Amino acid sequence: MDIEPLSIGRIGEVIDLVSTGAPYLTPRTWSDYWAYATLFSSTCPLAIVGARVVGSVVAFRSQDEPGDIYVQDVVTDPGHRRQGITRALLDTVAGRGREWGCRRLYLTSEPGNQTAHAAWTALGFRNVVGDRSFGDISAVTDYKGPGRTRAVYELALS
Repeated sequence: MDIEPLSIGRIGEVIDLVSTGAPYLTPRTWSDYWAYATLFSSTCPLAIVGARVVGSVVAFRSQDEPGDIYVQDVVTDPGHRRQGITRALLDTVAGRGREWGCRRLYLTSEPGNQTAHAAWTALGFRNVVGDRSFGDISAVTDYKGPGRTRAVYELALS
C-alpha cells in the first residue's frame, strides 16, 4: 500500500470510493474535492493498492483553532477493510499535525453508528462526553446544527 495526497487526477476515484460509505457517508461535489486537492492535500491522504484508490481521508487544519485538525470523511473500500488502511491514513494526518504542533485530531459520527464507534475507539480516539447517551456512545445535541446530534471523538497528538 502506498499513501499519496489527494490530487485532481484522483477525484473521480475518490467520489466512487466515498459512494461505498452509504448510508453514513455520501460523496461531495467535484468542486469540493478540487478544493481539498488544491488547498488541503497534505491532510487528505489516499491509500493506493496497485493503481487503485482503496482508502481516503478528508481532514482540515482549523484556521480558528490551529491546534486542531478536523477529520471530515474517512472511507475504506469494502474489500480492503480490516487491513490497517484507515489506521495508516489517520497516522499520516496525525504525523502532519504533529509536524505543525497541533494538539488533537477530532471527528464526529452519528451516534447510532456502532461500527464507527468501534473503529474510532480501537484507533485510540476518545468519545467526548456529551449531553446524551445512545447505549455506550455519548453525543452532543445539535453539535452540527439543529437536529444534527453527533458523537464527538478526539485523539491527542502531544
